[in-house]
Amino acid sequence: MNKTKEIWISGFALFSMFFGAGNLILPPFLGFKAGGDWFWVAFGFAITAVLIPLLGILAHARLQGTMFDFGKKVSPIFSLCYCLIVYAISVALPAPRTASVTHEMAIAPLFGSSSLLTSSIYFVLVFVFVMNRSKILNLIGKYLTPFIVLILLAIISVAIVSPTPLQNPSLFETPIVEGLLEGYQTFDAIGAVVVGGVVLISLKLRGHESYEVKKELITKSGLIAGAGLFMIYSGTILSGALFNLSFEAEATRTEVLSGLSSITLGNLGTSFLSVLVVLACFTTAVGIITGAADYFKGLFKESQLAYTITAILGCVIGVVVGQFDVHYIIDIALPALMFIYPITIVLILLNVIPEKYTSPVVFKIVVVVTFLFSIPDFLKFIIAPEGLEGVKSIIPLSQYSLGWVLPALLAFILSNIFTTKRLNYS
Repeated sequence: MNKTKEIWISGFALFSMFFGAGNLILPPFLGFKAGGDWFWVAFGFAITAVLIPLLGILAHARLQGTMFDFGKKVSPIFSLCYCLIVYAISVALPAPRTASVTHEMAIAPLFGSSSLLTSSIYFVLVFVFVMNRSKILNLIGKYLTPFIVLILLAIISVAIVSPTPLQNPSLFETPIVEGLLEGYQTFDAIGAVVVGGVVLISLKLRGHESYEVKKELITKSGLIAGAGLFMIYSGTILSGALFNLSFEAEATRTEVLSGLSSITLGNLGTSFLSVLVVLACFTTAVGIITGAADYFKGLFKESQLAYTITAILGCVIGVVVGQFDVHYIIDIALPALMFIYPITIVLILLNVIPEKYTSPVVFKIVVVVTFLFSIPDFLKFIIAPEGLEGVKSIIPLSQYSLGWVLPALLAFILSNIFTTKRLNYS
């Protein structure tokens, strides 16, 4: 296959892996609340939902291993625990969220049935597909993403060329930070750590063995996927901002997306988008549960029993969590994301930075410091915020739930100075 063609095919495949249907409900809602500050919200969102995931793919291009390799410089035990936590979070939050989005966008408006019934039927079907690993699902996924992208581009185009009405003022005090933290909810940084390994396996199956060739293909396809994500995310944020007067103040994320498609494309466009989002949600859920089941199968010496038990547990959790509304699932995800996202971001950055600055000692110190200083951000969703005021007042940026950033940067600089001096004296 022609190299250029292969890069574009890999780039589109990577884009479709990142482009989970659940993510669609996030950017328009951000724009709706941001109003005239949409640019700064989009800027913050792009950092955690586009730039960091792109760097994760670049880290994979350099490591050319698995997710386990991201944390092995800290220690093998740490890396194993990190992998287990990532898969546990993926099964418990983004997978059930796809069922909730399906219910709110397509099932409830048409049938008015209970969300528990929707999530039950949904995950029974997910289990069937996970156990059969049907090729039909791959075909659906292959052709589904382009259709969704075309509809979203149509929504964005119509929104931009329509006469711009007055906008409600921004509801955000710090738009960039709001965008940054909402970007956590895409799970794209975690996705980069997971799916990069899938791309590597695909390249090997195509006969690519050279390290440099694989690095070039992954890097360039990652840039294509990143550009696509940025275009869709920023465009839908802008669209939500342009029409933010068209929605009630208490509108939900799914209502804003559905309403936006109705305003720009009419009822037929909304119906078509709903059907495609439902199918895309389903492929995302199957992909997450299958990936987790594959991981535990490998962990237990290719045990099919481990695969089946993981699939059953994942689908049971999906039924239980998926019955809640999207807003609730996003809220309960925050503590988990505040715990795992800082560590994920730091691991990605450390694996992108030149090796002479990232010795095992540097990895250990920076990861430990990041974990310690992200604890207040995690705890504030579990205990009363007043109990943390004393701690948060002395940590820079802690009021923005970014208290780990400056300590991690300082730890990186000081640990490098320490290791350089130790080498000079030895």
